[in-house]
Amino acid sequence: MLFLPILGLFIIAAGFALRRAFDFREKKNLDGLVSVAGLGLKAAGLMLFAVSTFNGMFFYAEPGYKYHVRTILGEEKMVSDTGYNTYLFGRYNAWKNAMSVQASTSGQGDVRAERDSSQMSANLAPKSLVFLDQVDALVSATARFELPSDQDAFLRLARQYRTPENLLRTELVPAFEETLGANAALMSAEDYFQGGKTEFNNEFQRQMEDGIYLVRRIEQQVPTDQNRTGSANAALGTEQEEFGEDTKTVFVVQKLLDSTGQPRRKAQSFSKFGITVTSARVTDVNPNQKFKDRMALRQQAAADRAIAREQRIQEEEQKLLAVARGEREVAERQASAKVIQIERTTDAETEKQLAITAAEREREAARIAKEQSEILLEKARIDAEAVQVAADAEAYAKRQILEADNALAQKLDAEVEIQRLWADAFAKRNVPTYVFGSGGGSDGGAPVGSDDEASRLFQILTLQAAERLDYDREIAEDKK
Repeated sequence: MLFLPILGLFIIAAGFALRRAFDFREKKNLDGLVSVAGLGLKAAGLMLFAVSTFNGMFFYAEPGYKYHVRTILGEEKMVSDTGYNTYLFGRYNAWKNAMSVQASTSGQGDVRAERDSSQMSANLAPKSLVFLDQVDALVSATARFELPSDQDAFLRLARQYRTPENLLRTELVPAFEETLGANAALMSAEDYFQGGKTEFNNEFQRQMEDGIYLVRRIEQQVPTDQNRTGSANAALGTEQEEFGEDTKTVFVVQKLLDSTGQPRRKAQSFSKFGITVTSARVTDVNPNQKFKDRMALRQQAAADRAIAREQRIQEEEQKLLAVARGEREVAERQASAKVIQIERTTDAETEKQLAITAAEREREAARIAKEQSEILLEKARIDAEAVQVAADAEAYAKRQILEADNALAQKLDAEVEIQRLWADAFAKRNVPTYVFGSGGGSDGGAPVGSDDEASRLFQILTLQAAERLDYDREIAEDKK
């Protein structure tokens, strides 16, 4: 603050005046000593007047606060600018821009509205609430309120409550507690711990901002869906009558609606001063021990059911796994058998196709051989016919020749050939070198083996051949 530098200047001036006074004292100059002392006193007085005047006219505005200022002239204003501001020998008090109300386990009920610290403006102990199902619990929650920035609204708020502590004690804290209790009456503790935390927080936020719901608590009888039978009447046998209660009593909170179908609300009193709620949340709910024990039993039962369910699912999965494994093995065997079957079928089909191909090839070869045989047969027939025709032609020619000269040429050729053969045979005959005989035979001829005897033989044979070749050597005349 500016007061400290001014005080420092005052101390320096006083020190300077005292130093001058000691100098004059040493010089035994009483007039100078008196004058210096008077000058120092005047300077000190002037400094004190300046400091007091400055502190009475100015104050320093801290960040995060707004100030309610009342001057000596009766002026009233709001100051929110950080730095030195005037209040002209009047009064001012600080208001936080935003105040927080918290209920927690570390709360002692302290209200520290104008203290610049990290703690809450109001740090309360946990609130004991009763849920819809009559379960009590210690609830920790927090809410943050923002003060109006408009000067008129702020001055109206400051005039009404005068100090931040009054605002907290008489308005914000009661509104916080009332809304928290009304919010707990909307839901049962069982519903809260079974998934209703988010809804519970949302309802608390909405009621802090827009007002508390106007509700009606209704008692209803709902069926339990657990009909029980007894065997007290032996005459009825197994067809017993139902006994026991099959309904239970529940409490339902219905929100009252206006003509437009919107929930009716009790408006928050602080909202008319421009105070808004920036955040509101429930941080912890600690129910009583009996409810905890009951919830523990339910959790254990739920866990047992979950385990049993998981075991059943596991058994079903194991069953399905066994079935699947069996089906897989069957499928593998079927696939293997099918592969073998396909291979055998393929091999048989291949052999069949090969046999068919070989048969086709043999049949084609046979057809080709047959065609070749037919061609050869046809050729042979044609050749035979040609030979026959040639033979017929030659025979015809010979017949014509023979008929023309009575086959003289052939006959002559045959005779010449006969004679030639006999001549060759005679010329090549074996005769003894020496022939002994006598001419005194019975017929007076040559001895046996002589040339005369052979000549006579040939003559005989020639006669026989001539008889066989009895032909007419005359050429027949051409008969026209």
